[in-house]
Amino acid sequence: MSKENKQTSVSELGEFGLIERLTKDIKIKNASTIKGVGDDAAVMNYKDKQVVVSTDLLTEGVHFNLMYAPLKHLGYKAVVVNLSDIYAMNAKPTQITVSIAISSKFSVEALDELYAGIHLACETYNVDLVGGDTTSSLTGLTISITALGEVEKDKVVQRSGAKVSDLLCVSGDLGGAYMGLQLLERENEVFKVDNNMQPKLEGYDYILERQLKPEARMDIVAIFEKLGIVPTSMIDISDGLSSEIMHLCKNSALGCSLFEDKVPMDNQTKQMAEEFSINPIVAALNGGEDYELLFTISLDDYEKMKNDPDFTIIGHMTEAAEGVNLVTAAGSSIPLEAQGWNHAK
Repeated sequence: MSKENKQTSVSELGEFGLIERLTKDIKIKNASTIKGVGDDAAVMNYKDKQVVVSTDLLTEGVHFNLMYAPLKHLGYKAVVVNLSDIYAMNAKPTQITVSIAISSKFSVEALDELYAGIHLACETYNVDLVGGDTTSSLTGLTISITALGEVEKDKVVQRSGAKVSDLLCVSGDLGGAYMGLQLLERENEVFKVDNNMQPKLEGYDYILERQLKPEARMDIVAIFEKLGIVPTSMIDISDGLSSEIMHLCKNSALGCSLFEDKVPMDNQTKQMAEEFSINPIVAALNGGEDYELLFTISLDDYEKMKNDPDFTIIGHMTEAAEGVNLVTAAGSSIPLEAQGWNHAK
């Protein structure tokens, strides 16, 4: 084996040597970061702002498949899915911690790739990596990331603030990540049968990127600021539109009417759904991993956002007694069921 292809075992570096290697190029970008990696704990100073914290866990074989998920993409995505939760609070992410459990199949060079994605996400979203942990695993790779952020006290948005007649809105388009996953899973099954077969992925760059390298909507918080809007409630779409609507309704003690023909979807999503004989609305409602923002606004704010291309009004909030309903394109109203991603299954 040539020197260029030599893989370094983690045991050669040891835990502290590995940590030093993976974090040596970190540069602090936020004034609230007083002390980052290199001590027993990070030190942050937020002064008069509210601090928001979110943690997420990604496990090999449950949340990702390394047969088609490149490690650099995975590192990037692991950060993004956590930052999305911070944006869903109408906050700005400022720091993350990263903890990983790794089996012996991962070389140091493989972890370099994973952390290259993590560092790229930190640069893209202007957040500081300030700590974490590493340990061994018997079952593959697990990534745990905690994200911290800051927000003015009067601009924190929770799931529980929606009111009757508020407009239900969403950023971007939905269902793309789910259809990208279906495409990857299909080609992976073909490869298992014949590893000489090249995957047929041409023409579907958008939905593949939505699955493998999603982006959190960091622009939306700035747009709200520009338009002078503070949503009454908000959540990110990680587990499917139907599940997230249910969360808003439950936390706000309300019902909702969602209009099928208003749900935004990209043409690639629709094309792939047709190829799989799936109704595109099913992908949007139940697919998950779109990492768009679902939120409600007061009717008084309608004029401020009605012409903004980033947003689509897809329904409105109702009294709880009216239930949570999908109004079909034909005009009938049926109870909406939450059939999105369930982490316990």
